[in-house]
Amino acid sequence: MVTIPEKYLDLVTQKKAFAHLATILSDGSPQVTPVWFDYTNGVVRVNTAKGRVKARTLRDGAKVAMSILDPDNAYRYIQIRGHVSRVSEDGADAHIDSLAMKYLGKNKYPYGQPGDVRVMYEITPDATQVMG
Repeated sequence: MVTIPEKYLDLVTQKKAFAHLATILSDGSPQVTPVWFDYTNGVVRVNTAKGRVKARTLRDGAKVAMSILDPDNAYRYIQIRGHVSRVSEDGADAHIDSLAMKYLGKNKYPYGQPGDVRVMYEITPDATQVMG
């Protein structure tokens, strides 16, 4: 596991930055989605509902890449390449609510649909690249 360089920890722990998450579709083509995320215990955590594209591409061991642009300086970013190290429905509802607080200032995720099953993914960094 690679650690996030200290000079860039603010991007993953303090700022309200979006990550652009790249995954690979079943036909081998790349797919990129802007996502909410958090960083805890050395892993990046993202969340989605079953049935969405991310849920089909993010599976245990899947390789991913993400770029996180500093919302205050477009010339400063971190790129993280890693792999999905954990997939879980346990705690996923609480996790999306915590992300709603971070990104929207709301206690509860407001966009849920009846029948949604939330899934949380932990991504372990394997390499980083920084600029700025």
